[in-house]
Amino acid sequence: MSANLLPDPSSVRYDGPWTHRDVHANGIRFHVVEAAPERSDAPLVVLLHGFADFWWSWRHQLTGLAELGYRTVAVDLRGYGDSDKPPRGYDGWTLAGDVAGLIRALGYTEATLVGHADGGLVCWTTAVLHPRLVRSIALVSSPHPAALKSAVLRNRRQRAAWLPNFLRYQLPRYGEHLLTTADGFEVERLLRQRVSPGWAGTAEFVDTVRRMRSAIQIPGAAHCALEYQRWAFRSQWRPDGHRFMATMREPIHIPVLTMRGDLDPYLLPGTFRRAQYLSPERRLVSIPAAGHFAHQENADAVTTELVKLLA
Repeated sequence: MSANLLPDPSSVRYDGPWTHRDVHANGIRFHVVEAAPERSDAPLVVLLHGFADFWWSWRHQLTGLAELGYRTVAVDLRGYGDSDKPPRGYDGWTLAGDVAGLIRALGYTEATLVGHADGGLVCWTTAVLHPRLVRSIALVSSPHPAALKSAVLRNRRQRAAWLPNFLRYQLPRYGEHLLTTADGFEVERLLRQRVSPGWAGTAEFVDTVRRMRSAIQIPGAAHCALEYQRWAFRSQWRPDGHRFMATMREPIHIPVLTMRGDLDPYLLPGTFRRAQYLSPERRLVSIPAAGHFAHQENADAVTTELVKLLA
């Protein structure tokens, strides 16, 4: 796609039974998509997408939870979609500050956070760094960061499944080129590699791929997406990374729901069973007939589990 035909950030503002808003928090502007019930005191649920994705990932839960009486807000994370794309701020502390600021900017003193993959890491981090603002967290395909690090270091199968793409994206400019060339085909490749065969054959999958490939080509989005992973990697050898991982080993004593698609080839079952002591109130659920994007592949099952947590 030529430079003058690149998608505008506003191209992700898809119409539907929801409202698009701009919310300022932690010094930048966030694009959020809100589905709210009529009651003004509805509990807040904040939905955080994963790598190379955007708010659309949560369309099913956005409407499903709102229909059950929750004020549900899906966010374009820093650097994604129609949110601001500052040159820095992709470290754990700043990302947690983003979510804490959003909760307050939306007029709440606490929320339940729901995250997929990298968005799940932001949930874990916010729960540790801003505990008073987080009522509970739910994760899709997002083990505790200490558990993931341990599994990658100690489990050969998990290392082989997870590490190659992570390392490939560390190279300057190469990762950006990979994600945006051929109209974002790399995003489709990743999706096909990680979802269940059943969902990969559906019209919804084709539509989702089209939207994700477009969103990653928004100017700056690919670079910002990669900055999350680059900070996670490079900080391992710096004092800030050591401090972050030490901080993340502080146990959290709130309800935690961890969901893994039972067909996920990217994150293996044993990885999720590690480090239970860091979240003693954690419940691990296997989502049937789903891979790495369980909240889209088997949306009803994920929403049902979220309702149990919220209740």
